[in-house]
Amino acid sequence: MADTRVIFMGTPQFAVPSLERIIAKGFSVPAVVTAPDKGAGRGRVLRESPVKKFAVEKGLYLMQPDNLKDPAFISKIKELEPDIIAVVAFRVLPGEVWSLPPLGTVNLHASLLPRYRGAAPINHAIINGEEVTGVTTFLIEKQIDHGQILMQREVPIGPSETAGELHDRLMLVGAGLLEETIERLREGSLTPVPQDEAGGDDLPLAPKISKSDCRIDWTMGRRSVFDFIRGLSPSPASWTILHGKGGEKTTVKIFFAEIPDRDVSLKPGEVLSDNCNYICVGCGDGPIEIKSLQLPGKKRLAVKEFLKGFDFDEDSFMDD
Repeated sequence: MADTRVIFMGTPQFAVPSLERIIAKGFSVPAVVTAPDKGAGRGRVLRESPVKKFAVEKGLYLMQPDNLKDPAFISKIKELEPDIIAVVAFRVLPGEVWSLPPLGTVNLHASLLPRYRGAAPINHAIINGEEVTGVTTFLIEKQIDHGQILMQREVPIGPSETAGELHDRLMLVGAGLLEETIERLREGSLTPVPQDEAGGDDLPLAPKISKSDCRIDWTMGRRSVFDFIRGLSPSPASWTILHGKGGEKTTVKIFFAEIPDRDVSLKPGEVLSDNCNYICVGCGDGPIEIKSLQLPGKKRLAVKEFLKGFDFDEDSFMDD
């Protein structure tokens, strides 16, 4: 394997097991490319990406270009003569880069393409109530997430699984799939297949999620609200406005909920709680029970802990 040179490009934790598997398999990794360090927190302290931390730990040659079109960066990639470039959760590459390696530039995507093209496939699959998703390796081409498919692997989604839990499973399944893809490209035993565009404009997409996209609409059916909450948990997290005593308004994040056995009649956004064990909120077709939530500046708490320091009254609701 050492005669196959693989340049790895990635940034978040999702990419780390893939890099780890490539190294463990014995492929030569002449460089790791990741995002520049970014300021975080109130002090804007520079934070290194998980991929950078791993690469430094392993003593790998590291590149952190600000501009992927920088001639110096492209020249260095050419100089390193990669057989393959492997990309996991990175930025959009210019053609001058992805067209360089003779065996192609391979991207790992956390969906069964062409479904859920975009930046947030895990979140959107759960929000949409999917029961099956998966991972795909494909050859990068000009159109984002449209390249020819190399390999795919299906993964079932648990009925109450959160985006965070599914992320961690797909991260490991994807790492194994990428390793196998590179090995088979090296052997010449893979035939790239164009993506099946059946469904056309009806194919579900996975665009980047903004804070405003995470606000809960309590007029939706409770199954849709349940999927929405778990599809955004733990990050970026769904939220709503809590109207409490005296009309005070507070933003509250909700991380998990359940569809309860109890049948109570609540209007959308209306809250029912015994201020001890449970919080129910009305949806468009019935109640949902909140299990985990967080007030601004506070820790995430299970409902019983939350209710030790917060009381609901008869006029409490979650709404505009």
